[in-house]
Amino acid sequence: MTKLAQTLEQRQKLSPQQILQTILLQMNSVDLEVRIMAELEENPALELTDGEQSEEESSTEESSDEMDWEEILNSDEDDERLKGRSQRSSDMPDEPIRAVRSPVEKLLDQIALFDLSSEERTIAKTIVWNIDEQGYLSIDMELIADRLECDVANVESVLRTVQRLEPAGIGARDLQECLSVQLEVGDEHGLAKKIVDQYFDHFANRRFERIEDELHCTREELLEAFEVISHLNPKPGDGAPTTKADYIVPDISVDEVDDKLLVSVNDSDLPDIRLSPVYENILKTQNGNNKEVKKFLREKVERAKWFVQAIQQRQITMTKVMEAIMKRQDFFFSGETSKLRPMILKDIADDIGMDISTVSRVTRGKYVQTPWGVFELKYFFSEGMMTDSGEEVSTRLVKNLLKKIVEGEDKEHPISDDGLAEILKEKGYPLARRTVAKYRGQMKIPVARLRRAI
Repeated sequence: MTKLAQTLEQRQKLSPQQILQTILLQMNSVDLEVRIMAELEENPALELTDGEQSEEESSTEESSDEMDWEEILNSDEDDERLKGRSQRSSDMPDEPIRAVRSPVEKLLDQIALFDLSSEERTIAKTIVWNIDEQGYLSIDMELIADRLECDVANVESVLRTVQRLEPAGIGARDLQECLSVQLEVGDEHGLAKKIVDQYFDHFANRRFERIEDELHCTREELLEAFEVISHLNPKPGDGAPTTKADYIVPDISVDEVDDKLLVSVNDSDLPDIRLSPVYENILKTQNGNNKEVKKFLREKVERAKWFVQAIQQRQITMTKVMEAIMKRQDFFFSGETSKLRPMILKDIADDIGMDISTVSRVTRGKYVQTPWGVFELKYFFSEGMMTDSGEEVSTRLVKNLLKKIVEGEDKEHPISDDGLAEILKEKGYPLARRTVAKYRGQMKIPVARLRRAI
């Protein structure tokens, strides 16, 4: 007989305000600016602060009782009508003018120059829209063929055309194909092309003698071929992402003022927004004859209030987290930047009385401008380890030392992980070989045999 058991489970449900705060908190300043502009477009009860009430705002206030709310609610363009555009000057364009075309647009511009059939053009656009930020195709050929109901052979043919656009190799499915296309476009069909097409595994694993034996080439010829390959671009989309800037915009600043370090959130470039007084007044003066109108107004006004409050709370939380980091990392912020204390997210969460998840959102993908340079916030976090002298030090310090040892090694005889562990032990940092391997991997340092010079 099947037994039925009932369990009472309590779950915490986040309110819409909390969800909005969570979303905005994890955004960096660039993404937040985009989100604010999008919110201004979507919510007529939110507007840019412009100091003085505009004529349009005044006229809207005066004529609010005369608005045909039923017509507005039933219109597809209700938001455009409701906004009144009080936050914009009459001669300002609705959309920002872009001076630079995106990488996707540049590829589509090139495709337009080719004599393609309607099906081929659709395939080409689908391929371009599925290229990731590094320039590689992020979708299978079969899936494109299935979606567009065409032959895989046609997709393969169009892909070859896309891969020969500028930059060459764009849309490749892997590194080998990316390099091969670039060599072909550059009319390089010699030793370098053979190495990439036929002996890529040997090349990637630096099996130089095997390549020399199988291609019957000299070491000098091999070096010339490697020189050609080294000038190819392994990430044809790198440096030109489709949505984000390729430069760092600090989200927080730490400035020295009167011999004190002060924290400020970099929001000066963000649009200054507020709840529209016009909409707030309209909501208060509505007679209540039309419940739909009142509901519409209340939702928009509440959403605008939540949004403004969420941005203010974001500033408060980010400031608290940064000040707690500075207190913990007092050596660093007193100028001894090589001295980082062990510190984890829980330490900061405990210091400011917030959840670890909140601290994680604040520190993820954000940067701080300090008198000693720009640092990613996660730079200040690391586990600790005990030295031979009993001192607890940051693992970041040990990683930096490990990196210096590797940089100074004899490249013809690179040091193994066992050797690196022995050197670190001699310097007072006892680490197991596997821990050395883990740290080396985290810093993207290859194993010894791949570090060996030709």
